Amino acid sequence: MDLNRSPLGADKTEQEGAPDPDYLGFIHSVRQQTGIDLSQYKEAQMKRRLTTLRTKNGHASFASFFQAMMADKKLFYEFLDKMTINVSEFWRNPNRWEVLRDKIIPEILGNKNRLKVWSAACSTGEEPYTIAMILSDLGLLTSSYLLASDIDEGALAKANQGLYLERSLKDVPAEVSQRYFTAEGSAMYRIDEKLKKAVTFKKQNLLLDQFEEDFDLIVCRNVMIYFTEEAKNALYMKFANALRPGGILFVGSTEQIFSPNRYGLEAAETFFYRKM
Repeated sequence: MDLNRSPLGADKTEQEGAPDPDYLGFIHSVRQQTGIDLSQYKEAQMKRRLTTLRTKNGHASFASFFQAMMADKKLFYEFLDKMTINVSEFWRNPNRWEVLRDKIIPEILGNKNRLKVWSAACSTGEEPYTIAMILSDLGLLTSSYLLASDIDEGALAKANQGLYLERSLKDVPAEVSQRYFTAEGSAMYRIDEKLKKAVTFKKQNLLLDQFEEDFDLIVCRNVMIYFTEEAKNALYMKFANALRPGGILFVGSTEQIFSPNRYGLEAAETFFYRKM
């Protein structure tokens, strides 16, 4: 389905009882020019964040803000950053990553020595690098394919740089941190070069673009909560279709999938879903 030409839940912009034509026009213009469909995101949250950004940059209307955004690449990247909520840490919710390492990966690996893994909406790289650490510790890093994608080019540039503030490492087990990070200055840490080389980063619009297929593991955490129900349903189906039979979809701690069988999935562990 072409989510750009036929948006799910299109133009759901009624807030407080009446549509806002200025914001409606902004949604339409952004979709036409960039392929990003803001109508697929929960409107109250998205409009509030973008209004803050618009006002901060001195624009009284979304129409004016859009024109400025198209003329100023830096402002456009600010828009993407605000839209995609680039907040992440390594090993976020550590117990879930331990389940992935100790149970899920051994189950989906079977007799193979290679995994095909995708970190979808990877933000600034903390998630795919966490996966890379786990694959490295299991002896699977050099033989596996690890894709990481995001719509925000600025976030991907930071991920490729591999330099992080100390606070991003707060959940990393101490022995893991010692193996994979090098201190730079008083509060910055650089990721191990072998992990950087193992991750393939690319720009991708989850709602619009086609997905690669036959993944053993897809990780998409703390992203779906920002989408409308229609967009979520479409994405869960796309993720399921991108998994091989027996493959696992790993979602965030606020994103439990109810009735996973409607997507051809079944619960494997809490927040892990297996393709049937």
